[in-house]
Amino acid sequence: MEDLVVYGIANCDTVRRVRRELDAAGLRHRFHDFRKDGLGVEQLDHWLGRVGWETLLNRRGTTWRKLPVDARDAIDAARARELMLDHPSLIRRPVIEHAGEVLVGPDAARATLLEGKG
Repeated sequence: MEDLVVYGIANCDTVRRVRRELDAAGLRHRFHDFRKDGLGVEQLDHWLGRVGWETLLNRRGTTWRKLPVDARDAIDAARARELMLDHPSLIRRPVIEHAGEVLVGPDAARATLLEGKG
């Protein structure tokens, strides 16, 4: 199997759940923690090019709600990129890279990896 990399935050319940599901399905993976391991500009730009900022930006989390209203209202691709670089917890989790694909969110992980594509 090609490398399977799960990106996220170690204390995120969703990331922990997806990692347990991958383990239970026998899908070995490497975990990359945004907070401990960092997030490079090239990595973020790759994801943005593959899935778009609207998919990658988590507008439901605490970090988003803590942003000033004017920052949330004036969001566009450039601003979203800047915010995600400054606050990686604004990235919807998990982000999974596997076999050249970029999957975002727990449902994408389940549908693609756990139902036969892994």
